[in-house]
Amino acid sequence: MTNPVVRMVMPSPTPSPSGTAEAATHAAGRTGADQPLAGADGLKNAVTSHGGFLSDLVDTLDRLAVQVGSSRISVWDLVVLLFVLGLVISIAWGASRLSSRVLRSATGLDQTQRLLAEKLVSLLIWTIAILVGIDVLGIDLTALTVFSGAFGLAIGFGLQKTFGNLIAGIILLMDKSIKPGDVITITDAAGMSTFGQIRRIGIRAVSLTTRDQKEYLIPNENLMINQVENWSYSSKNVRIQVPVVMPYACDIERVEHLMLDAAKSVRRVLAAPPPTVWLDSFAERGVSFVIHVWITDPEEGVGNVRSDVLKALWRLMREQGIEVPYPQRDLNVRDTETMRQVIEALRGTHQTRSPTDPSVST
Repeated sequence: MTNPVVRMVMPSPTPSPSGTAEAATHAAGRTGADQPLAGADGLKNAVTSHGGFLSDLVDTLDRLAVQVGSSRISVWDLVVLLFVLGLVISIAWGASRLSSRVLRSATGLDQTQRLLAEKLVSLLIWTIAILVGIDVLGIDLTALTVFSGAFGLAIGFGLQKTFGNLIAGIILLMDKSIKPGDVITITDAAGMSTFGQIRRIGIRAVSLTTRDQKEYLIPNENLMINQVENWSYSSKNVRIQVPVVMPYACDIERVEHLMLDAAKSVRRVLAAPPPTVWLDSFAERGVSFVIHVWITDPEEGVGNVRSDVLKALWRLMREQGIEVPYPQRDLNVRDTETMRQVIEALRGTHQTRSPTDPSVST
C-alpha cells in the first residue's frame, strides 16, 4: 500500500489595487528623486509642487508661449534663461576677481607670472561657468552640432584675429619678452615708430602710454610680427647721446672737462657707468662732440635729460667765456670786368649821397 504524496500549493497573493497604486507612487517618487532637475521644466516642476501663489505665477508665465517650429518658448523659459545667465556671470566674475586678489598677494611670483596666472585662471573660471550654465539650462550638446560647426567657421574667419591676439598675449607673458613697465619702441608696417611704456597687457591688446600721455592700444599680434625695441628687457640702463659743437679756437681738453662737469651735474645721469665725451668730427662750423650719459629710468623720458645737460653746459660756457660757434662761410669772388664795374658803381653811389642823409653813418 503506497502512501499518497500530498502536495500543498500555496496560492500567490493577489495584489490589491491600493497596494499597486502605492508601489507605483513610490517608484515614481524614487525616479523623480533620482533624476536631477534641469532646465526651465525641471525648475517649474520643483516650484509648482509646493503650490501657492508662486505656483500659479509660474503656470501663468508658462502658458504665455509661442511655438517656433517644433520648439515651444514661453515667458517662463526666458525668465529662467536670464536668471541662470545672470547668476553664472555674477559667480564667474566674483570668482575671477577673488582669484586675482589671491594671486596678487602671492610673493613667490613676479609681476609677469602673476599676470599670466590671472589670465589662465580667468579663462578656466569662465569656461567652467559656461559649461555649468549649459548643464543647468538642460541644453543638449548633441543638438548643437550644426551650431558648433558654424562657430568653428566663425573662429576660422571672423574671430581669427581675436583668438590670434589672445594666443599672442599668452605667449608674450610666457616668454617674458614684453611685460608691464617695459619701455619699448615699436615700428609698424608703414615705418612709423611709437615710443612709450607698457601699462597693461590685456587679452586683446597692449596699452602703451607715451610721454605726452597718449595711450595706444596695440594688438598683441602686432608685437609678435613687427620689430620691437625693448629698452628694459634685460637691463633698464639706457645710454643717451647729446651732440655738441664747439668753436675751432677752443681748447679741446678744457671743453671736454666742461662737458663732463655738465653731464655729472644732472640728477638723473648715473655715476656708473660714468659719462664720456667723444670727438665726433670736424664739422662745418666747429668741432663736433658727442656726450654719452647713462640713465636707469627711461620711462621718465630722454629728451628732458638732453635738455638738462645742454643747459648746464651753456651756463659753464658763459662762465668760461666760450661762445657758441655760428655758421661761417668763405666766399671767393673772381676778379672780372663785370665785377669791377659793379664795385665802381657802388663806390660812386656812396660818394654822391649827402652827408646829412640819416641813413649814412658818420
